[in-house]
This record gives sequence, C-alpha cells and structure tokens, in this order.
Amino acid sequence: MTNNFYDNTETYTLNVKKLTIEGEISNPGIVDFTTLKKRSVIVKETLLDPTGSDRFVGAYRYDGYSLFDILEKSILKKVNSREFSPIIDMFVEIENERGDKVVFSWGEIYYPSRLHQIIIADAVSRIVPSKTKDLWPLPSESRIIAGTDLITERNISSPVKITVRSFPRSFNVLRDLSPMYSEKIDLVGNGKQTGSLYSFPPDFNAITYNTIFYGRGRGIHSTKPFKGLIIKDILNRTYPFNRENLQKGMLCFAAADGYRCTVSYSELFNRNDQQEFLLIKTTPGEDGGLFRIFPAADFFSDRAVKSLKEIHLGY
Repeated sequence: MTNNFYDNTETYTLNVKKLTIEGEISNPGIVDFTTLKKRSVIVKETLLDPTGSDRFVGAYRYDGYSLFDILEKSILKKVNSREFSPIIDMFVEIENERGDKVVFSWGEIYYPSRLHQIIIADAVSRIVPSKTKDLWPLPSESRIIAGTDLITERNISSPVKITVRSFPRSFNVLRDLSPMYSEKIDLVGNGKQTGSLYSFPPDFNAITYNTIFYGRGRGIHSTKPFKGLIIKDILNRTYPFNRENLQKGMLCFAAADGYRCTVSYSELFNRNDQQEFLLIKTTPGEDGGLFRIFPAADFFSDRAVKSLKEIHLGY
C-alpha cells in the first residue's frame, strides 16, 4: 500500500486498433504508438440515460497516448489558410468502426494549462473505494478518454480514424480594423440565426478570475483580473445539453474583424474543473468591445476573442 490512491489495483490491458490520421495535414498516415510516451488520466465516468439524467458508471485510471503527442508531428495544411492562417479554428473528429464520432477543438488539445488530458487508452485500472470496495465494470476495448469532461459521452470505444479540420465557414476578414467594435452577438445554430445578445441577462452574478494573461505570440499582456458571466449559463437555452452536442458539437466564436476560434461544446458546457469560459462586457463604444471571451482553462490568451460578433454551433 502506498500514498498513490490511483495505482493500487490491478491494471488491465485494452486492445488498441490501427489508428490513422488524415484531413487537413500534409503527412497523413498510421499512428506509431511505439514512439509515444505513456500518459495517465483519472476519471469518474458518467453517462446520460434516455431521460437526460446522469448515470454514474465508475472511477478509473486510464493509461495511454495523448492526442497532444499523437498529433504533435502532423503538418497542418489548412484549406482556409489564405483567409485565416492562425490554427485556433482547427479541430479534430475521431471515429470508430461503428460510426460513433466525437470532436475536440485544437485549443483544448494544445492550449490548456493542464496538458495531455485527452488520451487513447490502452490500459485501465479501477479506483476502488476503501470502504465499499465497489468493483466498477471494466471496458474491454481501447477508448478515447477526455479527462476534463463531467459527463463522459466523448469516451467512445476503439477509435480508428482522426480527421483534422478547420471550421468550414468563411468570415469577412478585416485586418487592422480600428476601432473594432460589435454592438451585439448573433447566435447561430446549424446555419440558422436563433437570436442575438445585446446585453447581459438580468439576475446573473458576475464572477472574477485572477490571471496572468499571456499570448503565444506577444507574451505577457496583463495581470489584471477578468470579471464577467459564465458564458454557458447564457447560451444553454440556445444550444441544448444533450448527447449529440456533447459528442459532436463544435462552436466557432467569430470577431468583428474575422478573427475566430473553435471551442467544442463539451469543453464549454461540460467541464469538471470549473475553469469556465467567461463573457466579458466592456463599456459601450470601447475598442475591442462590446463583448469578449476569457478562456480560463487556457495557458495562452489566443482564444480570448475580442469584439465577439457571432457564435456558431454546428458545421
């Protein structure tokens, strides 16, 4: 017995199938797992039942290979690079032979402060309660494990293909737009506008995040706190919480100048770490306003879209 609560029961091997990478990359091919470092993720797996309620499955430590490492040497070849060269509008689709598919934004793979939280697992161990001794059911196949998901619907079995994509919508790019301002946010679902946001809803409590605001290109921006509303609380009526969105929902936040980033539905609405995305409201007319995003879980500031003009769900 040691002080490690997560490595004191038997570990079981899971069979990993051949996994290919394709899409918007110049070097597609088969993943060579023998060259990759093993990572571990601990999860409390919980699924949605047919009524939409959650159903606890079990607590586990999974060992395997992170998407960060698997995709690290993929050479991106964006189809929209002439319009928008930054990589923050990229995402990946992962599917198995049964046709199950889940999505992850490029940002949640490469930008978070806690890296290697999404893995392809080839081994599993139960995390057994010391008093009840519950022996949770064990999976028999390799799985995708999304370590920061609260409801673990993205943990599908036996992935065989990763497809790298950029968000397939064109936006009008206005480089060096100054001043930059959008008086509202248009909310779009599967290509149809469902509403607009002009101000904060009443009776919502603002929260404050202290941060070191640091960009991948320009380095330190500020150490000032951000105060705003948790954006999922504003959007949950527009973009409903269900299995389809948890697994396949991909959002795009687009600014008045055409800058944009992808955010998966699950990383926005379904976090287990309370590192929420904030919606910040500036003073009316302020350059970079009226609304901007603060992604609390990100190490870099690149997804902190200013002058937010549109939010799209679906591609």
